[in-house]
Amino acid sequence: MFKNKFMKAAGLLLLGGAMVACNNQSSKEKQESDANAIRLITLDPGHFHAALVQKSMYPNVDSVVHVYAPEDGKDLKAHLALIESYNTRMEDPTHWKEEVYTGTDYLQKMIADKKGNVVVLAGNNQKKIDYITQSIDAGLNVLADKPMAIDVAGFEKLEKAFASAKEKKVLLYDIMTERFEITATLQKEFSQISALFGELQRGTLDEPAITKESVHHFFKNVSGKPLIRPTWFFDVNQQGEGIVDVTTHLVDLVQWEGFPEQVIDYKKDIKLLNAKRWPTWLGAAQFKKATQEEFPDMLKGNMNEKGELGVFANGEINYTIKNVHAKVVVKWNFEAPEGTGDTHYSIMRGSKANLIIKQGKEENYKPVLYLEAVGEEQADFEKIVQEAVAQIAKQYTGVAAEKLKAGYYKINIPEVLKTNHEEHFGQVTSNYLSYLKEGKLPDWEVPNMIAKYYVTTKALELAKKK
Repeated sequence: MFKNKFMKAAGLLLLGGAMVACNNQSSKEKQESDANAIRLITLDPGHFHAALVQKSMYPNVDSVVHVYAPEDGKDLKAHLALIESYNTRMEDPTHWKEEVYTGTDYLQKMIADKKGNVVVLAGNNQKKIDYITQSIDAGLNVLADKPMAIDVAGFEKLEKAFASAKEKKVLLYDIMTERFEITATLQKEFSQISALFGELQRGTLDEPAITKESVHHFFKNVSGKPLIRPTWFFDVNQQGEGIVDVTTHLVDLVQWEGFPEQVIDYKKDIKLLNAKRWPTWLGAAQFKKATQEEFPDMLKGNMNEKGELGVFANGEINYTIKNVHAKVVVKWNFEAPEGTGDTHYSIMRGSKANLIIKQGKEENYKPVLYLEAVGEEQADFEKIVQEAVAQIAKQYTGVAAEKLKAGYYKINIPEVLKTNHEEHFGQVTSNYLSYLKEGKLPDWEVPNMIAKYYVTTKALELAKKK
């Protein structure tokens, strides 16, 4: 009996020891997992893009997000309301928990607390470059909405921020959502098939090899509700002019599609030819519809004798990149016609074919990619198109070509491959998270981001001289 009791006690001790060992191991694994987890910080969220980063949940990203913002509260309330709408939606709800700090010292408090390791920035662009600089200097990774710089002085700070990021071994990255628009993706893919596209032409000032144009609107719906913009959004000193804002996406696409994975050195590869800017005029009723506010005093210096506000939201840049002529154009209207929205036009000119994206009435205001033969090889073009499409369909299942007329084809894309603007933010963030896991960005990303902001900020400087 004694022996049995001893054996039982020994067994319990062994079991207890094993449980302690397991608990210690679990605790250690949890600590390692916590150490590797991504913890987001949202700093001064003044633009709805900050919330769109959190429209999805991500593996190995802590559900607790620390938010630091000024005390005025309007932008913050709008941000938190969007996050709450994602948390409470019926289909695939998120489960973010927002820990909020507000105060005049919100930036200093964020840096002192250091409760996360990735700072998400989307808001007032005048402040953004300083937010970037101080976050990087504090050893924090940064995922920033465009534009990261809105003038030449900001560009110079941005160059230094990238150098500091390299030294601190952190990743600074901007949110280039348009790379995930499927027609842009396929335009790039088809341009890499030389049997179809040939070689990218050099083009001319009058007929550039690559053209990217987009039309945007001050009043629109986001996540099913009217977007209320902050009044500072209409102050180009804070938001940035159109020529340095939306053009960031367009210049990025020129580089990403026309020169994939090639390093671009702005000092020798970029030559600005000309640039121009012009305003969009808004009446008091339009401004109130977009902001729910009257014209503030800070904007009254930008008004005409009719009482309309002029916003320099439009711009055009002509330049060469590695001796290839490119043009980017951005236009802003107040509101899109019923059933329409922001639109995009693009053309890449090859020696054998042009790749064209249109988004007009004929396309039901949805982007559509077309293939257009050039030269005298149209007899074989149908066969070449079918072979190219078969090659593309190996990666993008269901893509097909529809012949509209001799030498002109429409690319039909299955719905499963289409994602909308809001979904693109999750795709960009997932990419960024994979770079964080690897501990580095692709070799071409940083020099090409620098080149991109050189183009936009120098173009503004050039346009203002006119």
